[in-house]
This record gives sequence, structure tokens and C-alpha cells, in this order.
Amino acid sequence: MWYDEAVFYQVYPLGFCDGLRDNDGVMRRCISELEGWIPHLKKTGVDAVYFSPLFESDYHGYDTRDYRLIDKRIGTNDDFVRLVKTLHNNEIKVIIDGVFNHVGRGFFAFKDVCLKKWESQYKDWFNINFDGDSPYNDGFWYEGWEGYYNLVKLNLNNPEVVDYLIESVRGWINEFDIDGIRLDVAYCLNRGFMKRLRYETDRMKKDFFLVGEMLHGDYNQIVNDEMLHSATNYECYKGLYSSFNSMNMFEIAHSIERQYGKEPWCLYTGKHLFTFVDNHDVSRIASVLNVKEHLPLIYALMFGMPGIPCIYYGSEWGSEAVKGGDNDNILRPAFDKPEYNELTETISNISRAYHGCRALCYGDYTKKLLTNRQYVFKRECDGEKILVAINADNNPYTAYLDTECATAVNLITGESEDLSGKIELPAYSFRIYKNI
Repeated sequence: MWYDEAVFYQVYPLGFCDGLRDNDGVMRRCISELEGWIPHLKKTGVDAVYFSPLFESDYHGYDTRDYRLIDKRIGTNDDFVRLVKTLHNNEIKVIIDGVFNHVGRGFFAFKDVCLKKWESQYKDWFNINFDGDSPYNDGFWYEGWEGYYNLVKLNLNNPEVVDYLIESVRGWINEFDIDGIRLDVAYCLNRGFMKRLRYETDRMKKDFFLVGEMLHGDYNQIVNDEMLHSATNYECYKGLYSSFNSMNMFEIAHSIERQYGKEPWCLYTGKHLFTFVDNHDVSRIASVLNVKEHLPLIYALMFGMPGIPCIYYGSEWGSEAVKGGDNDNILRPAFDKPEYNELTETISNISRAYHGCRALCYGDYTKKLLTNRQYVFKRECDGEKILVAINADNNPYTAYLDTECATAVNLITGESEDLSGKIELPAYSFRIYKNI
């Protein structure tokens, strides 16, 4: 499928448009400004843009007011229609956030319950107890997501709620022509709802992509033929940065082997999890890594390992931000324009290599060499063989390997190299070879 071969790029619209504040209905920048970034996206090798929440909300986008109206702080429905069409004309797919577990207190159905209480036709859209009260003194208790009462949990066991959400998705496809949805907190969602969503979207649009936010546990619970196509690989997110910071490549190698190895107990062989080094919920990777020289290496490892790679806007040029306190907005900034520097060029080169190799998209995984500071593995598909080699040390390293070919193509430089059973790795370097 197209998404199994795609490089994704995440944009946080409210941050991108300088609108991340209590909803005042004022648009300071329009989401259509992303059109000016398209040359940058194409140069970086992006095939699909994942937009975090777009719809009218109380504050940060995950507290939805209206599932059918683009937030006034970032533009109009027509603005987004034109943007999606322009992206499609540039062969870039579009997926958006589907926040189906909860809504904001400004959601029309919840406002009706606050006004009419027992008499509201929407009282069963939520988990409510009229014998209690809420922190907002509503005169009734309701379930808030993980105790956040500004996020009102929807009752996905109610067929009316499910029908409303499915029709909203149908509207997104018909009006905006989106190509997929990322399901917020998919680990919380009713499994029956996800099955219904998969059933309906399979019929709404061919090759429609569903990816779910999953933090821990067995991703197979939601990634299967009845539910979602993929899930966020938080296990390997942690393993990626931790392996570099602790100089212990065994950590990420263990996770990849557990997930994609050849043993019968390996969990996700043949599946394509959503892989990333940072996103809108965590500190930027440039602020996380202890050694700045590891930045290009962690991207090489992310692209080289099994999975669907995703880049968070701004991180491709090394933007920094640390999550913490009440000011997580710094993770979701409004950049004046994209930047293209040495790191961006490296990522672009890796992306080009990724697009040119079925083995990097679909290949199986075999560990070839592993030390605390070096990691070499092979990907193979339909006779195409790729070797990914990482040297995280500040000293050169010679990796002695059994290779079937004396020469191989360095996919970053495009040149043939004589390996003769070994790979010379300079300090803080990576190599990606084809047909080793």
C-alpha cells in the first residue's frame, strides 16, 4: 500500500498558525501557508503530511467543539480543501487527527446537557451521573479522559455517537479528500468502534490509512485486519534515543529483534508500525540527545529499521525544545519558514535511499553485528539486500562481516565501494549499502 512506502511529515496546525491559545476565533496565520513549504517537503522526500487536530476546539485541538468545521484560528474549510488539493497535485497524501475518545466542554452536545440536564437528548452521549457534580459545578458528574475534565469522554457504546462520528469521517473524505486518519489515544478506544471505522472507511475510499496512537502493550490488539493498519511505535521511540544516550545499542536492537525478528515469538513481523524520533507530545530529539553528532545517526536508524518513518516539522533542521511545566507550546511553534541545513540534507539523502529500496520498506530484518556503540543489520526483500551500519562512537570502527558481494553501492553517495568483508566506519557515522 502507499503508506507502507511513504515518508510522513507531522505538522501541528494550531502551532504552525500561531493559534495555540484559548480559542478567540482570530486567525493570525492561515494553514494555506503550508503551500509555501511544498518545495521543502518534496526536497526532503515527504510523501504524506499528517496534520494534528484541525477542527474547531476550545484550546489545543484535542478538545473538539465541532468535528465538521476547520478551526477559525487556522482558516476555513475552503482553505483546507484548497491545501489538500495542492498537496495532492504534488503527489503528497494527507492524513488528519481523529479525536474520537473525548470532546471539549464547548462541544454542542455537551453544552446541551449542561443547559437541559436530564431533558437533554444528548445525555447518553457521555458517561454521566446526575447524583454527583464536576469540578466545574455543572450539577452532574461526567467522566473526563484520565481525570481531565476539560476533555469530556464520549460514550462509544452509544450507536448514535458512533453514527455521528462515522458521518463526520464521511464528510472529511467527501469534502477534503483526505487519505487517512491518525486515531488519538487509540489504546483507549472501544474496539467495536475501531472495527466499524475500518469497515466504513474501507468502503469510503480505496487504500484509506488508519494509524492509532499506542503507547505500551501489544500493538496487535489494534493493528490487525479488522481494525487499524498501523500504530505509533513508542517502544522503539524510547529505545532509539536511549540507546544513543546510554551508549548501549543493545537496547534498540532488543526491541527491533523482539518486534521484527525471525523467531516465532517475534510480534510484528510483516507489519508496518509508525516510527518516529519525536513528535508534538515529547521533547525535540535535538534537545534529547546528549551528543549532537548522533542526530543524523538516529535518523538513519529510524529510516533503516522496519516501519513507516515520520518527521516532526522543524526537527529536520535540528530545532530544539524541551517538554515540561505548563509551556508545552514551545514544542509546537510557528516557524517563519522552513530551513535546509546539513542535517536536513542528510535526512533528504536518507529519504531518497528509502524511496529507492523495497527492502527498506518491506524487507525482513537480520542482525549482523552488535556492540554497545555499533549496530549493523540487514534488510532483504525479493533479492534486494540492504545493509545499515551505525557507529555511535567518537572513534573509527572496522566492522568485519561476511558479505556476498565484494562491492556494494553506498546509497547516500551513490558510489560503489569495495567492502571485501569489512566496513570502515568513521567516528559518528552511518552507512547504507545496497546488494551487499
